[in-house]
Parts: sequence; structure tokens; C-alpha cells
Amino acid sequence: MPKQVLKHQRIARVLAREIHSGVLEPGSKLPGEHALTRRFEVSRTTVRQALDELSRQGLISTHAGVGSFVAFDGSLLDNSLGWTRALADQGARITTEVLRLEAVRDARLAEELELDSAEFMALDRLRVLPEGTPVSLERSRVPLVPALADVPVGGLLDGSLTKTLAAAGLRATHGDEWASVRPLAAEEATLLRRPEGEAWLSTRRVGRGADGRVVEQVTSLLDPARFQLHLGFGEPPQ
Repeated sequence: MPKQVLKHQRIARVLAREIHSGVLEPGSKLPGEHALTRRFEVSRTTVRQALDELSRQGLISTHAGVGSFVAFDGSLLDNSLGWTRALADQGARITTEVLRLEAVRDARLAEELELDSAEFMALDRLRVLPEGTPVSLERSRVPLVPALADVPVGGLLDGSLTKTLAAAGLRATHGDEWASVRPLAAEEATLLRRPEGEAWLSTRRVGRGADGRVVEQVTSLLDPARFQLHLGFGEPPQ
């Protein structure tokens, strides 16, 4: 039985043929993501996976022009370290409370992320100041691959999701992040010990590995009095 060609692979093959045939000339700029999503009638996620495939084949090069970083009390946090380590490195005296660690099924999220399996590891955490005031609520959803099957029962490696993923050979090398400000819902306000409807910074980050597969989705509610979103633009001089 022939192997099924995934959507992003089909798009990558079409664009590769256009590059090799000269339809897309060397040095020319590819159509933007929005144009490609309309042309192929797929999501932006699928388009980005196709572009990642072309990049791995050496057919295109991408240049990051914009970056977003979360800051705590004015100091930038390194997401690659995991927030527990990053906050500690900045001298922040923050403790982490695990509210939930279990295997769940979420068909809606699987469809949104274009995953074949709807099985996830759910990890919900509070970050709390020494006096007991929560400053963030984070909900991570990780595709429950075989290497992580025992984690919901056995727990995280050294209490760290970043270390747990690394031990399973999973590391987010790129992805997307969205940010907005929204009011706290009743359940969120109870967990964060704040008034319902209070405005907090809300972020959603989808991290992907070098192969384009989803490693983690994390949604966070961040106290705007302590966290800020720092945006960078342009390319640094070489």
C-alpha cells in the first residue's frame, strides 16, 4: 500500500518543482503565508511545515525579522531553559505549584494543531511569589508520544517539563506565539486569587521540533504588573 502523502509534503513538492523548473527564480521571494494558504486551501500551520521542509532541502532560506520575548520585572526570560530555570536565573523567588498532570483526550486541539492523535499530556501550573501571591497560570498540552507515556503517572524529571521533554528527545526549535489582554474567567480568578474580570496578559505558544512536529502548546495568563511582552524587529548586524 503506497505511503500517504501529507498535506505539507504535497505543497513542498509543488513548490520544489516550481523552483527547479524556474517558475520561482533563484533569489526571488516566495509568496507570503497568507497567499499560500489561499492557493492551497490549507492552514498557516501546514504552510509553515511545507516551508520548513523546503528549508531542510536547501531550496529556500528564511530570515527572522521579528521576535517576541516575555520579560519578568523588566528582565527577558529564556524560554529554552524553561520558565522555572529562567526565573531563577533572574533572581526571582518563585515557586511552582502543579495543579494537574494527567493524560487527556482533546479532539478539538488535535484538529487545530493538525495532529493524527488526540491524546495529550496535560500539565497545569501556578507560579507563586514567596508571600503566596500567584503571578501566572500556565496550561501545557504535549502530544502523548510513547516516550512520554509513563510521565502522567511517574511525574516530571526533576519537576521540569523542559528536562522531561529533552530526555524523550523532544525540543522545540521554533514556533509561534500570540499575545492579548483579556479578563479573568471565574475559575481562573479563583486559582489566581484575583477578582473575576481583572485584565491579565494572555499568551499562546506552539513549539515545534526541527522536523516541524508539534512538541508543546502552552497557554499562559501572566500578571501584567510583573510580566511584559518585549518585541524585537529587524535583523542584527553580522
